[in-house]
Amino acid sequence: MKTVSSLLDAHWYERYRQISKLNIRSSIYDVTDRCNLRCKGCFFFSSGEHEVAREEKDIGKWETFIENEMARGVNLAILIGGEPTLCPDRIEAFYQRLPSFCATNGQIKVDRKRFPDLMVGISLWGDEEDEKILRGKDTFAVSSAHYAGDANAYYLYTITPKQLGKTEKIIRKIKDAGLKVHMQLLSNDEGVDGFSWQAEELTAIRAEMDAMLDRYPETVISSKYYHQIITTGRMCGRPFGWLECPSVTEPLDKRQPQPKRLIGFIRWASDLRTTHRCCTSETRDCRTCKDGAAHMSWVMVNKRAHMNSTKDLQNWIEVYEMFAKLYRFIPW
Repeated sequence: MKTVSSLLDAHWYERYRQISKLNIRSSIYDVTDRCNLRCKGCFFFSSGEHEVAREEKDIGKWETFIENEMARGVNLAILIGGEPTLCPDRIEAFYQRLPSFCATNGQIKVDRKRFPDLMVGISLWGDEEDEKILRGKDTFAVSSAHYAGDANAYYLYTITPKQLGKTEKIIRKIKDAGLKVHMQLLSNDEGVDGFSWQAEELTAIRAEMDAMLDRYPETVISSKYYHQIITTGRMCGRPFGWLECPSVTEPLDKRQPQPKRLIGFIRWASDLRTTHRCCTSETRDCRTCKDGAAHMSWVMVNKRAHMNSTKDLQNWIEVYEMFAKLYRFIPW
């Protein structure tokens, strides 16, 4: 029988031991339905999720809600929007109570006196040209000025097909700003012309992502196995999709047979009552989903499937470590 200890040497077993005790229980929270940008391809607005609930404005109700979330075992709050930094009092309600991560477009700087060690993930959708097409402005110029050298911030670089051959320029800019970067792929929920992935482009971008990790290991937080999963949409011979996704809201999950999934995961709307289908869009075709966190989680909940060989289990460990680093459970 293959066991963790039989597959790993002392070094890898210690890495496994460090992550095996984390017991991460996350959920996602729409802090607000408002945003200071309107990006083409933003799943929140393209799916109409901003219209399904009226956001709760009573901070006391937020505090009670968060305490109830903690009581059901949540130990990682992933704050999204809209744009969370429009509502610092709601961010603070989470921050004072449990480990929290804030996804932001970086146009409003998080107050570091108020939130000294809040982990911030700053969205970036390409170079200046792509950003202007998809987001209406060069967001990097603003966000890099706000967060340069910040040890508790990193870029969530959403790569588009038009970034082929250009990723190094962007990685170098992030490195020069003294920040880390995690790479993911655009799902193009609004079908913007020229921004949907073709098979040959996915093959090429995988090689480019691998090269960036090799060339900038101190800047890029990633793993080559993750690059393989996100570009092929396959893991252990199985295709990603609705029947495999681990990030479906638990009370809405009626799939049979039940796949491996995140325990207790819920994505909450900003009224603190309504829930969304999954970690991304109500309307997204799961077969074309490129969401990085969903694919990371897919790997993480399937440890047993990665115990066929030493290399498979090492791949699993690297992806789990990557997730834990991005959400501040272990150091960079």
